[in-house]
Amino acid sequence: MRSVLLRKQEPRVAGDPLAAPGSCFRRSAGAGEQGFSLIEALVALAVLAIATVGLMRTVESHIDSTRGVERRTAAMWVAENRLAELEAKAPTADADQIEMLGEQWRVAVARSGTDDPEIQRIRIKVFAARETTPLASLDGFVDGRRG
Repeated sequence: MRSVLLRKQEPRVAGDPLAAPGSCFRRSAGAGEQGFSLIEALVALAVLAIATVGLMRTVESHIDSTRGVERRTAAMWVAENRLAELEAKAPTADADQIEMLGEQWRVAVARSGTDDPEIQRIRIKVFAARETTPLASLDGFVDGRRG
């Protein structure tokens, strides 16, 4: 024996598009109906999309900030290396361009005297290759008797 499940039909009102068979709109769910309407699903999807955009912007901002810290740290290493080269009187101490960590850096060294003629003050500024704002600045002192 075969059983057939019959669905209760909603009463139709003449001229009511919501009551038309095959309509994509529904009347409010009855006690026996479960699930979400298409509008509810679209609203939920829109909320998720907006939240995802906000999350992506936050992550992007964090990545940019981390990259900036990385570049400033590398520039400070370049400045510290240059000061060490000047103290050691290394032949590379006069180079204007150097490469470190896969990037080109421009180094500007300014020397000035101090009250003690045996000590020179050194100010080192490090720039990314094509930038005009220094990423690092370092002040140090070297033996002024070495020339």
